[in-house]
Amino acid sequence: MTRRLLLSLLLLLPVAALAADAPASQPLQEGVDYVVIADGKPFAPPVKGKVEVVEVFGYTCPHCAHFQPQVSAWSAGRKDVNFVPLAAPFGGYWIPYAKAFYTAQELGAVARTHDAVFKAVHETGTLPRNNPSVGELATFYAGYGVDPARFTQTFDGPKVQARMDNARAFIGRSGVEGTPTLVVNGKYRIIGGRGFDDVLRIADALIAREKGGKR
Repeated sequence: MTRRLLLSLLLLLPVAALAADAPASQPLQEGVDYVVIADGKPFAPPVKGKVEVVEVFGYTCPHCAHFQPQVSAWSAGRKDVNFVPLAAPFGGYWIPYAKAFYTAQELGAVARTHDAVFKAVHETGTLPRNNPSVGELATFYAGYGVDPARFTQTFDGPKVQARMDNARAFIGRSGVEGTPTLVVNGKYRIIGGRGFDDVLRIADALIAREKGGKR
């Protein structure tokens, strides 16, 4: 876990602390901007005309909280992208929030709760950063129309466990060790970027490559 957190701190510092982004026209460099994932496969079933971009994130990760408004706006503007947020079940205090995310998915509540969870953890303190109880999470989600009893039952149910297992398998085979990390079409893991704008520049270029465009 320490290694993952260290990588996250070293690779994805807040934008304000980093140098200016690289020019949009700068060619990508394998091993600098991205790595090719051996035998990589997309996480979700293919969507016709769209390139999958998975964001591996954690609600407790401050860099993910900083990235969220920007990546949300970016994904909303990319109609050619199937954007898949994937909560990382790395272990320890990552687990309750990963289970909360997949519970919200099962209950159809992610769209109205995703931003709110980040805000509650990192801005208002409505939710504790470490090890929230199921009761605390159920109470929070109840404020967004989720029945607490259904939340609690689903949280510890087999469907959420299956989602956790699928996420863990994808993260492992993709070589993801820190958050936030973008994986394009299961083939490319973005490792570079001198700020979040640059991470998205790399993503744009890899998407174009997958669509048959220029680098």
